[in-house]
Amino acid sequence: MQQNSPNNSTTEFRVGQRVHASNDSRRIGTVKYVGTVEGYSDTWVGVNWDNGEGKHGGSVNGVKYFHAKFETSGSFVRPKNLCKGVSLLEALEKRYRNEMYVLSTSNRRVSVQLLGKNELHDKLSRFEELTSASLSFMGVSSPGIPCHISTTVPNIKELDLSGNLLSEWKDVGTICEQLPALEALNLSHNLMSPYKSELPLLKSIRVLVLNNTGVNWEQVELLRQSLSAIEELHIMGNNISRILPVSSSMVQGFDSLRLLNLEDNCIAEWSEIMKLSQLRCLEQLYLNKNCLSSLFYPDNGRQYCESEVACYKPFQNLRCLLLGDNNFSDLASVDSLNLFPNLVDIRLSGNPITDATRGGVPRFGLIARLAKVQILNGSEITSRERKDSEIRYVRLVVSKLHVSPEEIKQHPRFSELKNFYGIEDQKPSTRATGPQAISSGFLSITLKCVGASMGEKPPLTKKLPASTTVGKLKFLCESFFKLKSMKLNLFLQEEGSPLPLSLDNDASSLMDIGVGNDSVILVDEDS
Repeated sequence: MQQNSPNNSTTEFRVGQRVHASNDSRRIGTVKYVGTVEGYSDTWVGVNWDNGEGKHGGSVNGVKYFHAKFETSGSFVRPKNLCKGVSLLEALEKRYRNEMYVLSTSNRRVSVQLLGKNELHDKLSRFEELTSASLSFMGVSSPGIPCHISTTVPNIKELDLSGNLLSEWKDVGTICEQLPALEALNLSHNLMSPYKSELPLLKSIRVLVLNNTGVNWEQVELLRQSLSAIEELHIMGNNISRILPVSSSMVQGFDSLRLLNLEDNCIAEWSEIMKLSQLRCLEQLYLNKNCLSSLFYPDNGRQYCESEVACYKPFQNLRCLLLGDNNFSDLASVDSLNLFPNLVDIRLSGNPITDATRGGVPRFGLIARLAKVQILNGSEITSRERKDSEIRYVRLVVSKLHVSPEEIKQHPRFSELKNFYGIEDQKPSTRATGPQAISSGFLSITLKCVGASMGEKPPLTKKLPASTTVGKLKFLCESFFKLKSMKLNLFLQEEGSPLPLSLDNDASSLMDIGVGNDSVILVDEDS
């Protein structure tokens, strides 16, 4: 393997070619024009930069030479200031030219030192131990001589080629063919062209990462027949808005697919997601940062099946569903999650429905509504947290039903939980006569001062009526901790929640906001 000196003559650049700045392999773009520019000497290369940081939209002095993606993502560059890329093995040599450690097939750290070209042949033989290689942002644009790949790094199992200049699937296929042990391939931030010829052979690939590559679902469907062993497929950031199966109304095949990552796309309709519901092995579905506003689970899963296709319960093996940073705002969508047969890990953070500061549902309310969930927003739900949350939830609903009996329609699990915990339905005017007089009883609350100017004050545990308002509690805290003439903010510290819940409505009672027995309230100064 001999690395040639770059020769960036204009003949080496063509429209559509992927290039990077010669002094920065992370500054990547696509050639849009090669030729002269009026008023300037010699030949120029017009580039549309991926990061949008150019100088213009393809025009100079009123003359349009090419169309950049954005108004300022294009620029003209001298050929000598651009690099057309290197082969896979050239990048490997460059990345590991100095001392490196590799993980061998026997899990031993093996030192490899590549010091000079005269020793290169002997040193490259040590690459046979290499099972994982990261060549991200190394300017890889081609496989190079195919047979050299298989003889140099025959044991590669994981290959990171993110942020390079690859664009043709035939080149990807060549690399995979020469690496028979390859199981995980990352092609993120390579702008891949649509298929032009026969599909690449990717039959040994179990994990394929295609984030920010420009692929759409049609291309994923075409690629399916080459991915017979695929278990994880990541296609984030590709502006996918629709799931378009090739031969039926439902996505078929992908018989081994366990994880599908569709985060940071543009899917707005849950009906598009339902097209994935017959993937029988699918256990994890990542949909964070899309445009979804509601979801449903069909009462009869067979309504999504065609007569000639064997039908199964929708998402029958799905265990993890990530829905963070979407637009969910309705309780019906939250309650529908109970209908998924095996769903235990859910993310809902970043949605209006979970923003407690704007009337959303706090963590304890979500836990109570979701009967089977074991992990919420990345935090495990302990048996104690579930019990406390469900009791708090019942108390909250009881207080609301006194004002509006119609409220019960919004709480499908209320009767079940109320009966399970034996909580009596007490009216506000009824005087407490026993431990089950929840609505008019007393709560044990621990108060902790956390304000910087409050000094070190030991926590206090007080028994307070459940009807105590937030405003009244602030007044009591001034007295308890001798904090006269200091404006206070209160926060409810919830188990499993990364941030405490601000108690900013002075008129709400402890029962209204679901404060339970043995709760911890933080007392802070108003900044």
